[in-house]
Amino acid sequence: MKIIVLIKQVPDSTDVKIDPVTNTLKREGVASIINPFDMYAIEEAIRIRERFGEGEVVALTMGPPQAEEALREAISMGCDRGILVSDRKFAGSDTWATSYTLSQAIRKIDDFSVVFCGKQASDGDTAQVGPGVSMHLDIPQVTYVKKIDKIDKGSATVERMTEEGFDIIETPLPAVFTVVKEINEPRLPSLKGKMRAKKAEIRKMSADELSCEEDKIGLDGSPTRVSKVFSPPPRGGGRVLEGEPEEVSRELTGLLKDIVIG
Repeated sequence: MKIIVLIKQVPDSTDVKIDPVTNTLKREGVASIINPFDMYAIEEAIRIRERFGEGEVVALTMGPPQAEEALREAISMGCDRGILVSDRKFAGSDTWATSYTLSQAIRKIDDFSVVFCGKQASDGDTAQVGPGVSMHLDIPQVTYVKKIDKIDKGSATVERMTEEGFDIIETPLPAVFTVVKEINEPRLPSLKGKMRAKKAEIRKMSADELSCEEDKIGLDGSPTRVSKVFSPPPRGGGRVLEGEPEEVSRELTGLLKDIVIG
């Protein structure tokens, strides 16, 4: 069984920078980590391979050259190989263009059974790329997966987390699964894994190699735009009410009436 894990290198939460011209995230030269939700996707893919006792787990990411670091970390955890989709033509891609580009790369890999990804990325929080890949590949998707109950080469039964509990869904394969943190506990890389990751050859794919249509990638292929990025204005100073509880409650009630009634 061949399993593909989509991962994303995101800025460290304390080091987020915005390009003032394009209003997109600056990624080159910025301290970065693997998107936390993608760590659970990596772990689940490895567990399924271990359950079968055979197969291959391929880590796939789209980003600048430095995103190779994320792929090596995924390999150190147990992924078999890594593929970096990188080209200046991809710069500024929104979730639509990103999911299109990744789906083109997945078609090149071919003969896969499952595509795993985290439920959302910490830098955008849209939760759109996984479903977008499913749409472009025209295969089923199950989002917010919290448990893989059963899986074979032709179908899978999974538990999908909801606000009220969970749904049990049976789906044919291949399919896209976006996972939540309740699904497992990611392992730490072993020393052997780190050594293997250091020596691993990372395959790189460009827009031309993926046969991408120019009007579907990068800023030009992105139907959404960030028109402005700004920090909200600071809140004004609050007012402290002092006195006995009964007095404070009467004063607070009066203030609230003034605000509501005017």
